Amino acid sequence: MKRRSGSGGSGAEPHAIQWYEAAAVAGVVALSGFLDDEVRDYSQNHRTETKDDVAKVFRHMGQPEVYATVGLGTLLTGLIAGDDDIARAGGRITGSLLTAGATNTIIKQVVGRKRPNATTDPDEFEPFSGNDAFPSGHTAMAFALATSVSNEVHFLPAQIGLFSAASLTGWSRINDNKHWLSDVLGGAAVGITSAMIMDGKWTIFGLGQPHFLATPNGASASMSIQF
Repeated sequence: MKRRSGSGGSGAEPHAIQWYEAAAVAGVVALSGFLDDEVRDYSQNHRTETKDDVAKVFRHMGQPEVYATVGLGTLLTGLIAGDDDIARAGGRITGSLLTAGATNTIIKQVVGRKRPNATTDPDEFEPFSGNDAFPSGHTAMAFALATSVSNEVHFLPAQIGLFSAASLTGWSRINDNKHWLSDVLGGAAVGITSAMIMDGKWTIFGLGQPHFLATPNGASASMSIQF
């Protein structure tokens, strides 16, 4: 794993997410909702045993046996080896996953969207009902893992592989009829944002990288958002 030379890997000040950037992402996710029906119908009408087998493999990236193993494994490796850089890298990866998981859970409860295997209407929302389609948790965790590890390794082939696997994790949730397209895009946004914040590259609503995760010669994020 390549050593880093400061917060975010470059020593640069983190990018404070602007309100219009957040609105643009939210707009894309909302607009994708107009395709939810079509994408669900197409995926289910063209579903095959081969696709199910592929989905079964890649959905593991959004499950604890993969993401927890990578995050905690990196952290423990650094602690056991006495390598502070690796330990902090493991902390950033684990922090990204914890942030993505917590954020995703809160949004799920507030939105209360029904899954496609429970309704034919993608516009059924019952806040605080226990319905938990939006956003996709598997996708959020897969993209948090892909983004965080990519920020640590700085190796293009590995980064392409990680994001390809995360994308296939999202696709698997549509193939399995567990999520709508907009659920998957929303989950990806949550995962990427969580990792970029924990890695010290972005700040949002006054939140940034905790100081203890920054490398010693790098500064933690200045916590601000511009309106």
